[in-house]
Amino acid sequence: MNKIVGIVLQCFLWIYFVVSVYPLIWMVFYSLKNNDEIFVTNPFGLPTHFRFENYVNAWNKFNVPSYIANSTFVASVTTLAVVLIAVMFSYAIARLRWKFREAVRMYMIIGMFIPMQVIIIPLAIIVKDFHLTNTYGALLIPYIAFGLPFASMVFYGFLRGIPHEMEESACMDGASIYRAFFRIILPILSPAVSTIIILQFMGTWNEFFLASILITNEKLMTLPIGLIYFQGQHATDWGGMGAVMTIASLPMVILYLFFTDRVERALTVSSAVKA
Repeated sequence: MNKIVGIVLQCFLWIYFVVSVYPLIWMVFYSLKNNDEIFVTNPFGLPTHFRFENYVNAWNKFNVPSYIANSTFVASVTTLAVVLIAVMFSYAIARLRWKFREAVRMYMIIGMFIPMQVIIIPLAIIVKDFHLTNTYGALLIPYIAFGLPFASMVFYGFLRGIPHEMEESACMDGASIYRAFFRIILPILSPAVSTIIILQFMGTWNEFFLASILITNEKLMTLPIGLIYFQGQHATDWGGMGAVMTIASLPMVILYLFFTDRVERALTVSSAVKA
């Protein structure tokens, strides 16, 4: 009986694997075809002719290096800022005793339940009033603000599980609060830091809604927004668009392959915190 159940579960897992991987494979095939193959003669099969020129055209004609550079800069700065600010904030509310710390923690948690669509109009007005339109700040500040609540919750949960005796022992040995934080607490937080780095970088890299509204200068557009320029008024280079989508997906695929265990831990932590 157990063997039959195991075989059934294996079949379901293989089906799930095929269903999950096929869109990626189809996207790669899509990027190596012309418009005729994509829509008429061969929409689902292997390319009859591998058109690597789609990648060359996409890279040279549609400013893809600039889009990638913008996405990398925005995602890296956002992730670094979220990790630094959230770690310090979470340490302050989890380990230190001060007035109104619970009120401040609840205020930060409320940020997790505010939909981005609800505040997009006032956010656009604020960006305009602060003269941040078509600057990196128009993306960095909102991305950091939206990333802080969840990151703070994750770090807070980890910090609450660390015994206070560890810091007390360090302080008795003459360590300052800063030394105790960097030498004792921060190394213990490394799984949580890796979790937030992965989730925040992936979320920022793939973000479309805010970037499409707050950035109109092509020189500052991120990669998801740059895909719009592949759609022409009379014709669209669908093969080139597929090439860019493949290029855009490649960093995330590599990130997952190298940090599979971290991604699984990230999903586990996410579920635990939301529960």
